[in-house]
Amino acid sequence: MTFHPKPRRKLPARYAALVMPLVLSVLMTSMVSAISTLKSLGPTPAFLATWPSAWALSWLVAFPTLLLVLPLVRRIVALVVEAPRTS
Repeated sequence: MTFHPKPRRKLPARYAALVMPLVLSVLMTSMVSAISTLKSLGPTPAFLATWPSAWALSWLVAFPTLLLVLPLVRRIVALVVEAPRTS
């Protein structure tokens, strides 16, 4: 008997504008807060106790900020980067 995993359902494309900043903010804030907390406390048990709250606070600021500034960033990038050529 062969096992065929059920294909995963994806979110509709209209959610991309929300999912992209969500994923970006989670990844970026986890790395930046980990580095900052590690630099402040060193590799101690206090790091493991402190980092989750440092990450949560930074994410609470970063995610809404990304939602607000992403349209502006896209406009700035469009001014700096040449549009792709169509054949």
